[in-house]
Amino acid sequence: MHPNRILEIPVSITPTDAIRYFRIACERRGWEGTRLEESRVVHRWAIIMPIARSARVIGLSIDSGSGVGLSLRSWSYTPGSAGSITMVSFEIPSGIDGDEWSTFLREWHDSLPRCPWKWSFGERSMIGYFSPEFRKSRKAFLSEGII
Repeated sequence: MHPNRILEIPVSITPTDAIRYFRIACERRGWEGTRLEESRVVHRWAIIMPIARSARVIGLSIDSGSGVGLSLRSWSYTPGSAGSITMVSFEIPSGIDGDEWSTFLREWHDSLPRCPWKWSFGERSMIGYFSPEFRKSRKAFLSEGII
């Protein structure tokens, strides 16, 4: 038995949109889940030193069907002085990893209101135009076969 795989991606959508469309994609497959509410420590850079803060994490964990063990957690934080980045963290069980995971992720991606790895010029300028998070997002979706 292989351990679950964690896939953490910065996205341009809100945490509520990420969870909402995850729930809709799961309901289409007949999977039911429970809500998750947690907190996570995030770092915010103030001048030259990081300050640890707590971010509210919302999520959904699948409890029935062939997707048992699949979960999505999402949170938003401000890495610098302005603008926030939303993170999504998928916990993928070994039983769903592979072709079924690819089709599920594509279905989730296609139902989103906007492309999750594209930020507007204004959003990028507010967060920091050359932030590595933008490249990480595109590379993560590329490695999962979405782009």
